[in-house]
Amino acid sequence: MTVAISALAIALGTILGVFVGLALLYAWLPVRIIVRIYVDFIRGTPVFVLVLASFYILSIIGIQLNAFQAGVLAITLFCSTHVGEMVRGALAAIHRGQTEAAMAIGLTFRQIFLYVLMPQALRQILPTWVNAATEMVKASTLLSIIGVTELLLATQQIISRNFLSLEFYFLAGFIYFAIDFSIERLGRYVERKVAYS
Repeated sequence: MTVAISALAIALGTILGVFVGLALLYAWLPVRIIVRIYVDFIRGTPVFVLVLASFYILSIIGIQLNAFQAGVLAITLFCSTHVGEMVRGALAAIHRGQTEAAMAIGLTFRQIFLYVLMPQALRQILPTWVNAATEMVKASTLLSIIGVTELLLATQQIISRNFLSLEFYFLAGFIYFAIDFSIERLGRYVERKVAYS
């Protein structure tokens, strides 16, 4: 459950974050203002509050999500704002002359983004993206508050039956470490591949 929540939130948050980053930099001014408010609001709100809001407040206004869906939504939104700022910063650091040169040879904005801007931005984004991804795994522990039986809640349930708290918390910590370490190694591998391409 922890891996599923983390993988979904990181994947969806990264995709949404790319669009957020593009909107912050290239969108029409009113859209940029709305997206900036969204980013500042979500980043300034604790993940714990986002989780509770996704589960309880959305149900009040008629949007019925189960605990798993609400938790993934909350972490996805939080992830998207971090990725959005990474994308915005990385794209802003690329010299405007490259975009102008690409436009001069007739490339569309989509082609400019995919073939000119994003490959360069990716080199800058990857290290901070890895940090953000590991933070999302840690944030998944908060979903136990709305009843999602992720790793921490499952560990607590086992401990309540056998009272072996030290052993099972140590095991849970090791599993969290293994997940985060795998993300970090994957990020390093992709970073090396991108650096040589």
